[in-house]
Order: sequence, then C-alpha cells, then structure tokens
Amino acid sequence: MVEEQVILVNEHDEPIGLMNKLEAHEKAVLHRAFSVFVLNKQNEIMLQQRAHQKYHSPLLWTNTCCSHQRNGETNVEAGTRRLFEEMGFTTELKELFHFIYKAPFDNGLTEHELDHVMIGYYDDEPIINKEEVESWKWMCIEDVRTDMRLNPDLYTVWFKIIFDEFYHYLEDHKL
Repeated sequence: MVEEQVILVNEHDEPIGLMNKLEAHEKAVLHRAFSVFVLNKQNEIMLQQRAHQKYHSPLLWTNTCCSHQRNGETNVEAGTRRLFEEMGFTTELKELFHFIYKAPFDNGLTEHELDHVMIGYYDDEPIINKEEVESWKWMCIEDVRTDMRLNPDLYTVWFKIIFDEFYHYLEDHKL
C-alpha cells in the first residue's frame, strides 16, 4: 500500500514539495491540512470520537473531520472527500480562514500544519466509518468550550487549538 503524501508548504501556503505523511509528522515539517466543522440548525457542532485503532489520539473527541489535501485537490474538494469517507455524508463547505499551528503528540510525532478551516451545515445523522470514527455527537458550541476547559484530556491536541481559532472567528464574524 502506498503511503499517503502531504503537501509541504511555506508560511504563504505555497507548495514546495510532497512528503510521506508519517515522515512529515516525524520531522515536524510544515504541510497543508484542513479542518471541517459541521453545524446543525441549533448551532451545535458535530463532533467525532476518533476510532480506537488510530495510531495517534485514539478515542479522543475532535471536530467533524480533518485531514490533508491530496496533490492537485482544492481545500473544499479535500474536505468534501474526507467528510464522506469518515462521516458518510456530503454538504456544501465554505472556507473560513487558515492559520499555522504546531502541536506535539505524546508519541513523538508533531502536527505542524497550515490548516484551512471550513464550515458546513447538516441536520441528519452521519453514517460513520468505524475504521476512522468510534462515535459522534452534537454539542453546543459553548458546551464544547466549557467541557474542553474542564476535561482537556478528552480532546485532541489540534482540536483545542483549532476550536479556539474557530470560536474567535465566529465571535468576530457573527456567523
């Protein structure tokens, strides 16, 4: 099986090469990524719990889906593809903003990503892929913020960073 590659970028999101995903996380090299937040009519976020067999952050809660763009794929195409692969549905996605973050894991890997954050709206239940997702739930945005402060160990490292950026974006833009 061919290992998935990530798109290496500079701080201006200009592609500078490709690298195997695991190697990029071992070397903490800046690469392009995306995070999707799906909200319902009650303004709740669909959270996913990562599958128990994931090689990092198993059983931790995170945003609806996130991953890496493939070479030649737009951010929205990548988000749409991965949302369907993990959560079993599609919805229109809109790119909100991007930012750079660096987050080390306990296992020696590091996420160093230029993350494109997208939003979509959906009101039905997902059909989760059990290879990727253990469980899911809807959660009020304020409840996520409070629970993350009270129980930070239940959430992925990157979600805590990305959620904070997303929350402030929502405050500033009144979506």
